[in-house]
Amino acid sequence: MISEYRLKRRVQFYETDTAGIVHFSWFYRYMEEAEHALWRAAGLSIAPPGAEVGFPRVAASFDFRRPLRFEDEFEVHIRIAAIGARSMRYAASIRKDGTAVATGSLTIACIAKGAGAPLRSTEIPPEIAGRFEVAPTPPDA
Repeated sequence: MISEYRLKRRVQFYETDTAGIVHFSWFYRYMEEAEHALWRAAGLSIAPPGAEVGFPRVAASFDFRRPLRFEDEFEVHIRIAAIGARSMRYAASIRKDGTAVATGSLTIACIAKGAGAPLRSTEIPPEIAGRFEVAPTPPDA
């Protein structure tokens, strides 16, 4: 079982705004990129072709502390903060040189995706839920 993942990355020029800092919307993308890497580390894809379930985002937030700039190297640490029968919540921390840049949260819900049927909440299949576990809370959280 997996509970967390660390993704190392570098700021690309197109991720910055006219002030020369990373636009806030990119932090959500960084968190999602780390989420997908977490799923791959668990031997899964969050959106495999023909999947009967999907995982839309139902809540997302970030608190920003410091800017990131072009060429900065940083790390996205994502951990599973909670797992319910029908949803999963992540906590994310973005750090540069060990210093917190931003912290965030993302909640995904499991939905059934039947052809022609309306989307509806459903339990996370055991073959997926069994690959994940809640991470211990880090001491600096």
